[in-house]
Amino acid sequence: MNQTLEAMAQAIFKEWFVNFNFPNFDGELKDGFPKGWEKEPMDENIEFLNGLALQKFPPLNEVDFLPVIKIRELKQGFTNASDKASTVLPEKYVIYDGDILFSWSGSLEVILWCEGKGALNQHLFKVSSSVYPKWFYFFWVREYLPLYKSIAEGKATTMGHIQRRHLTDSIINVPNKELMNLADSILSPILDKIQENKIQIQSLTQTRDTLLPKLMSGKISLNL
Repeated sequence: MNQTLEAMAQAIFKEWFVNFNFPNFDGELKDGFPKGWEKEPMDENIEFLNGLALQKFPPLNEVDFLPVIKIRELKQGFTNASDKASTVLPEKYVIYDGDILFSWSGSLEVILWCEGKGALNQHLFKVSSSVYPKWFYFFWVREYLPLYKSIAEGKATTMGHIQRRHLTDSIINVPNKELMNLADSILSPILDKIQENKIQIQSLTQTRDTLLPKLMSGKISLNL
């Protein structure tokens, strides 16, 4: 369901904001853009917060800690192998369900995080904006992700990456307020549903992982 929802939302975004094939558009362009639209660097009104070197912030004890979010956790969530960090961190480096994370080094990915509270490690951006809705910056990063991956692959180092200037060089199309509001009424609920589904999947997975070993060992049984 999430794959279908995300593909649908991405398709709508691309048609409207990249191909300019949006409702009630008469096809008239000025300097290559619809009337009332603007273009700007990706990082002008979208913040890309780089994580911390969290080995410098060890937990005070084995009880109170934040699991560390690295590139590995983007792919598989938290595991017993996940590092631990202090709970005493600046709040902006604490990640919650619904945050957008972008790994700019190594394996470049952008995801809607729904694996629980954690601490943002270096080589990851938390992407946010006080100007634009979440779907807008999420799908714009997604739109440029193939380019970013090609840039990273072209690096001579063993761990390819992009630089801040690549974000500045990435130009995004900003619609007029009317279209932004229309798109928000369609795309925000889709992203909310994806988040809801991801959290439910996480909860069901934890329940399965807790019950299955007990069922297999006979510690609990099912009355069928």
